[in-house]
Amino acid sequence: MKIISYNVNGIRAAMSKGFTQWLSVANPDVICLQEIKAEEQQIDLKALQDAGYPYLYWHSAVKKGYSGVGILSKIKPNHIEIGTGIDYMDYEGRIIRADFPDFSIISLYLPSGTNIDRLEHKLTFMADFQQYINDLKKDIPNLIICGDYNICHQAIDIHDPVRNANVSGFLPVERQWLDNFIKSGFIDSFRYFHKEPHNYSWWSYRANARNNNKGWRIDYCMVSNSLENKLKRALILPEAKHSDHCPILVEVD
Repeated sequence: MKIISYNVNGIRAAMSKGFTQWLSVANPDVICLQEIKAEEQQIDLKALQDAGYPYLYWHSAVKKGYSGVGILSKIKPNHIEIGTGIDYMDYEGRIIRADFPDFSIISLYLPSGTNIDRLEHKLTFMADFQQYINDLKKDIPNLIICGDYNICHQAIDIHDPVRNANVSGFLPVERQWLDNFIKSGFIDSFRYFHKEPHNYSWWSYRANARNNNKGWRIDYCMVSNSLENKLKRALILPEAKHSDHCPILVEVD
């Protein structure tokens, strides 16, 4: 199964920039979307279905034009779980899960910590999300958690680790949480296959950052350790330019 994750920074905007045509060519079995910034009735569902995705699932934020996640699939899931049952997470539309016979796929949009209040919110979310996953693994041990984690794990994952040392997304407390999350039973699928630097998934719109590849790797496909022998490949797809992020891919047997 080929799985792609993509923070589209507004699905309607991305579709106006050729996202649907790109999706037809990329042809994943499942694509996890983050930051859709729309409600289902605002999305051209037929265009996505015509691109080969009959099964469309959305979890929009209560606040209009904000956040939101989705899962598009060629294969009908056994079950879809909208949200987590944790009120403040679900209010912002940040987690949706599709259960398949051999594993479950989660589309995750973890908050950013743009100011002190949002940083506190992010840290609370991270702690509660870890507990949520710990509990979920008791029933569903095989998880693939794809999405925008809004954290660079290591210095190799950010273009300027020194100047960004005190910026949210690369704070020691955030990086430690991500390190612990991985150690709790996950594989960073991209790093499993690729050890080289200068691979990023998000670039600021400022200062020509993308053309100069001054980016951050904040999007991940985290795969349960139990699926290690199923991993086939993982890629970052920077040629897709419908957003300030680019898609990432993992393929499992």
